[in-house]
Amino acid sequence: MIRQEEVVQIGQITKAHGLAGEVVFIFTDDVFDRVDCDYLICEIDGILVPFFIEEYRFRSNNSALVKFEDIDTIDDTRQIVGTDVFFPRSMMTADDNGEVTLNYFIGFRVIDADQGEIGEVIDYDDQTENWILKVENAEGNELLLPFHEAFIVNIDHEGRVLEMRLPEGLLELYQ
Repeated sequence: MIRQEEVVQIGQITKAHGLAGEVVFIFTDDVFDRVDCDYLICEIDGILVPFFIEEYRFRSNNSALVKFEDIDTIDDTRQIVGTDVFFPRSMMTADDNGEVTLNYFIGFRVIDADQGEIGEVIDYDDQTENWILKVENAEGNELLLPFHEAFIVNIDHEGRVLEMRLPEGLLELYQ
């Protein structure tokens, strides 16, 4: 059984395309194209189910047409249209250059080396030169933290903990 902590959401199946079982997949991460993985995972009735990819082709920078094995008619597509799509976290550890991707850190606990527990990574922003981690603290507040190698003290991949030493005064801005 696939557990929620073993996957990362990368998009959603939005609608059927044609009559032969193809679907429109809107994605936030094209990891399925960069990493050798034969399947995507859809959440069906609260259960994470692998669907094996027969073929796909890109429509734009954030959408693709996907044909899954055993999804051969428009009726078959009804079981997956509207579902969230996930990817195995264990296969997301590296991008084309062998570097860890930001999506990989979603769900990691963030600890400051000086001030202790900060919260959990819930999202990120990599649209600018300075990458930002969006972290939710215990009170439910969102903190924006710079994600730069100069601030990273340690990454515990197995324990899913990101230890950082943030610039002095940054966390006080959120109090």
